[in-house]
Amino acid sequence: MLYRTILALAGIVAASAATAQEKMPFALDWKFEGPSAPYFAAIDNGHFAAAGLDVEISAGQGSLDAIPKVATGAFPVGFADINSLIKFLDQNPGAPVTAVMMIYDKPPFAVVGRKSQGVMVPKDLEGRVLGAPPPDGAWAQFPAFATANDLDVSKITVEPVGFPTREPMLAEGKVDAVTGFSFSSFLNLVRLGVPEDDISTILMADYGLALYGNAIIVNTEFAADNPDLVKSFLAAVAMGWKDAIADPDAAIASLTERNPAADAALEKRRLMLAVDANVMTDYVMANGLGGVDPDRMAKALEQFAETYEFQGEPDASLYFTDVYLPDSGGFMIN
Repeated sequence: MLYRTILALAGIVAASAATAQEKMPFALDWKFEGPSAPYFAAIDNGHFAAAGLDVEISAGQGSLDAIPKVATGAFPVGFADINSLIKFLDQNPGAPVTAVMMIYDKPPFAVVGRKSQGVMVPKDLEGRVLGAPPPDGAWAQFPAFATANDLDVSKITVEPVGFPTREPMLAEGKVDAVTGFSFSSFLNLVRLGVPEDDISTILMADYGLALYGNAIIVNTEFAADNPDLVKSFLAAVAMGWKDAIADPDAAIASLTERNPAADAALEKRRLMLAVDANVMTDYVMANGLGGVDPDRMAKALEQFAETYEFQGEPDASLYFTDVYLPDSGGFMIN
């Protein structure tokens, strides 16, 4: 089924191709690692160019990083955690930014610990030290995770850590667990020499969270003025993910061309962990990549409100729109 809709996707992209290449800077949430390979594949395989788009991808510094960049118009499109976007829009009403294509249908938010340090399930965090980077998307969801698992947060010592020191501190035993994206923290620990069977990955989605993960976001003013460009961009992104799933080695080659210091084997594994656990979920297999389930979104907002006090009335239509997706609601890439 992998190529079932390649012609349809190609048609969407080709139909909007322009003679001149329109510049479309794209802000990622994080550095160039395995899960960003599909976007580079979309460049190298000509999908953006076929859409008349000249896409330059910029690395980010965390799940919150791309949102203000897109909201201010510095970037027309970005990649960000939708939960962080919900908070941003609540605290900055009317900001011109929204999500338009869900990529991580199942969010990779996780608590990653060491079994040898006694962390295997959520309750094990009580009485231990948790390392958490303040801008981290997983840390932002920790209050809801704690509530869902009846954790006594007064018994958890939270140590603010930087992204570069997060996994090294866990590997050295300076903290007992960290918050992070499941695929990144796990493989960073493996790279640091921590035995795989000593790593516990507590995926928040498996312990009570109904939240979504990272999505393509757009500046709404740009999108209103350039709807066809946004549609073409999303179609090209879908084709990049299709290519990466079909040929991960080629996608990782596109990645390592931009990040020569990357370990290709490690980043391929990181990419496939994200594909298997976060991108190609049962919902996406049935409905296509990009859309959301309205009932699940409503439940996620209810859960979100358990630990976050909204300043305004939560409104799912402010945080996500499917108007730039295919009429079917998603891109079939399986």
